[in-house]
Amino acid sequence: MKIILASDHAGFNLKMHIKKHLEEKGFSVEDMGTFSKERANWAEYGAKAASVVSEDPENSKGIIICGSGIGMSIVSNKFKNIRAALCNDEYSAEMSRRHNNSNVLNMGERVVSEEIAEKIVTVWLNTPFEGGRHAERLEYISNVVEKTNFK
Repeated sequence: MKIILASDHAGFNLKMHIKKHLEEKGFSVEDMGTFSKERANWAEYGAKAASVVSEDPENSKGIIICGSGIGMSIVSNKFKNIRAALCNDEYSAEMSRRHNNSNVLNMGERVVSEEIAEKIVTVWLNTPFEGGRHAERLEYISNVVEKTNFK
């Protein structure tokens, strides 16, 4: 499983912290930028990462960070095959995986500490999708919503 990372300038420090954390845990990480704290277009970097996950959702997951996590959440969900979730606590991370099979995690550097972000990432990566009635809902999104809206 490859982890695709991205941030804007407001999420740069947290992205770098999470990148180190993931690499120490043995994950394969691809950093889509930004590569400094210089002002950057959050939508551009969020789109780069979400696009990569969208093309190979079975073998990749994304972690995309900005100041609040909101902007990156919006841009992430503009791509087919993406189920992005803004998670600022462990419970949201767990439920986004268990019930929604999220494949992009969005966080806000101005919202969560490095310590909390590590916990969120760990829970998110280790929580399985429950399937069952939740799978039916995701099938509806894929087969009806995405087919109608992503032509």
